[in-house]
Amino acid sequence: MPYQWTTAPGETPQQLRLWPHNALPARGMAAFVLATFTLICIPALPLLGSPVLWGLLPFLLAAVWGIWHALQRNRHARQITEVLTLDESQAKLVRTEPTGEVRAWDCNRYWTTITKYEKDGPVPQYVTLSGKGREVEIGAFLSEEERIALYDELQRAWAR
Repeated sequence: MPYQWTTAPGETPQQLRLWPHNALPARGMAAFVLATFTLICIPALPLLGSPVLWGLLPFLLAAVWGIWHALQRNRHARQITEVLTLDESQAKLVRTEPTGEVRAWDCNRYWTTITKYEKDGPVPQYVTLSGKGREVEIGAFLSEEERIALYDELQRAWAR
């Protein structure tokens, strides 16, 4: 699961850290781009020494650059973290965006409600926290099963 409680149950303050999946590390990305470049060059081998190669080369390099650029953008977009801190009286959610922007929400724990929208949210099993006249999402980047498990864990954490 791409989230974990950083403090043991019963300890205060409780802290939950969430992050998106990261299935392709930097070395894996480099290996994928290199393998793609190699496989694209195989059909161009018979063209070595001919002027046709120079006509195809910019397109081959543009394809490899496009794949690299798309993987880089995806990697950058996954740099989201959410930290939920629960103490005896307060709940605080801090979301750090890939751009470095930090958005924070806090509320009295007693007045906070946890809602799971089965089908009405932007994604199935959408989990939100409400309080102080504001509703914020938590873990929208998780899979559907992970959001269900997160909702259950949040319910247990609020009951403690």
